[in-house]
Amino acid sequence: MFGFRFIKFQPSDYVMKYRNGKIVKNGPGLSFFYYVPTTSIVAVPMGSVDIPFIFEEVTVDFQTVTVQGQITYRIVDQRKIAGLLNYTLDIKGKGYVSDDPKKLPQRVINSVRVLTKKTLEGLQLKEAITSSEILAQTIFEAMRQDHEIDLLGIEILGLSILAITPNKETARALEAQAREQILKQADDAIYERRNASIEQERRVQENEYNTEIAIENKKRQVRETQLEAERAVQQKQNELKDEQLNFDTAQEEKKQALIELTVQNAKAKADAKAYELSAMMKALEDTDLNVIQSLASIGMQPNKLIALAFQGLAEKAEKIGQLNISPDLLQEITKGSKG
Repeated sequence: MFGFRFIKFQPSDYVMKYRNGKIVKNGPGLSFFYYVPTTSIVAVPMGSVDIPFIFEEVTVDFQTVTVQGQITYRIVDQRKIAGLLNYTLDIKGKGYVSDDPKKLPQRVINSVRVLTKKTLEGLQLKEAITSSEILAQTIFEAMRQDHEIDLLGIEILGLSILAITPNKETARALEAQAREQILKQADDAIYERRNASIEQERRVQENEYNTEIAIENKKRQVRETQLEAERAVQQKQNELKDEQLNFDTAQEEKKQALIELTVQNAKAKADAKAYELSAMMKALEDTDLNVIQSLASIGMQPNKLIALAFQGLAEKAEKIGQLNISPDLLQEITKGSKG
């Protein structure tokens, strides 16, 4: 009524109230009455803005790729951008009097496109379609240091590259190449698996052979040990036999020596006895026989003496007519012989 109106803004809007070309009130989320003929209201959004983009660029090997992504930014210096772009509200306070606010996202996208073109011009096609993360990081760092972005009072919050794709013909060619590569890798995998299987079988057989060789070596060692033990036992037995033989030989030699010594002693005794008898016989050669018999009867037992007497009688029996022997005498002779 009468040109006065009331207006209320959200906390995400930074409001600057101009009257006669001067700011009389400013701040986020304001609400106030104003006189329409003499008041201008500038409202700059402070919230973050997500802008999707998609455009085509050419790689260093002259292949066209489509870059698709999204950038997020917000206005941090409202007065600076308000001096470059017109954010003045219309009379009703529901829209802008200029399309400058709509041009800001395109300016940001243009900056992204320039930096993307500069980066892709140094990459091959295969490198480009696999470098989305590196490309996003490179462009993000470059945008944060971009002079034009700084002049607009904008802060870049994030940038992501969702896809970098070639055209359909190139994609089919790459798919065919990749498919052939995959098939080749599959063939190589089959070949390697077969080789690995053969190698594994060879190792198993080699291990079996090595095991058999080790078993045979162990058996040979056992046999050699047994043979050595048998040879040692045989050698010990031979040594014992040799020792026994040497002992028997020594004993036999000692026995032979003893026999010889005994024979020699017996011979010496016999020689001495013979010499004694010879000397005695020589001494008695001229002696009367009766004397010799008398000497021999010295110390002889009575029965033997009687026997000699009877022998003498028997020798002279032709000269004896009759001989009487009493029983008492026979009894004495018998006792003497028994005794």
